[in-house]
Amino acid sequence: MTGTTGPVFAERSVCCASPSGLHRMVYGEWGERGNPKVLVCVHGLSRNGRDFDALAQALAGDYRVICPDVVGRGRSDWLRDPAGYTIPQYVADMMVLIARLDVETVHWLGTSMGGLIGMVMASLENTPVTRLLLNDVGPEISSASIRRIGEYIGRAPKFDSYDDAEKYIRLVSAPFGALSDAQWRQLTESSLRLTPDGRHELCYDPGIGETFRRDAEAFDLWPIYDRVSCPTLVVRGAESDLLTSQTVQAMVARGPRPAVVEVPGVGHAPMFMDEAQIGCVRDFLLAA
Repeated sequence: MTGTTGPVFAERSVCCASPSGLHRMVYGEWGERGNPKVLVCVHGLSRNGRDFDALAQALAGDYRVICPDVVGRGRSDWLRDPAGYTIPQYVADMMVLIARLDVETVHWLGTSMGGLIGMVMASLENTPVTRLLLNDVGPEISSASIRRIGEYIGRAPKFDSYDDAEKYIRLVSAPFGALSDAQWRQLTESSLRLTPDGRHELCYDPGIGETFRRDAEAFDLWPIYDRVSCPTLVVRGAESDLLTSQTVQAMVARGPRPAVVEVPGVGHAPMFMDEAQIGCVRDFLLAA
């Protein structure tokens, strides 16, 4: 649809396959469909594509911006077998999405899990990813961080009221930084769905947490990272406990040798909802 005061937006979907069957992946599309410049924005572990609404609106004049809900999140289907919630499955789904978009190359912005997906894709021979922004994630994640994720992911309660849900999201998402009331409301509204009994619950499959509770070994994707050769930017929340400053220093010295932007007053992860954060994305992506 076309808004009278904003960019073109549409909600679409594509059918993907896993070993347990077919599933529908929903994605938001901002900007003109005929624009050959495509930016794919992929969210974190328990988030969804609506996290990028502000960024997508700001960049829709330059890009066709695609914001998928990774399978098991948001408006997308859940997998029949939770063991399928893995990076290889997500990469396969994203290649189906890019084929649906009918473009040869894309720019990629990935927050946390979305960055890991982008890193793997950018490392592949004949990759469609020609510019990569890694938002608060690198090729190394400690076992302590993985255990911490496993403690909360998929264990959120149901909420009797919207206000209770917003309080919870503000609490667990405090590392996002000092967001306005309107921004917290937008994040809350896009994070919830109604249960049959009229309560609110977070809109992701609790099964995505099973992998983290089953296997808490540290991530080591350095060999994959070292194969990335496209221009790369790392954005780090200055207070992040997932992407350490030591890891960033190591990233700068090898692989794609990325530029780095550190966002003060933010942990895991910057949300690109204010002008300063959006500006650093724009400057990198549109650099000649």
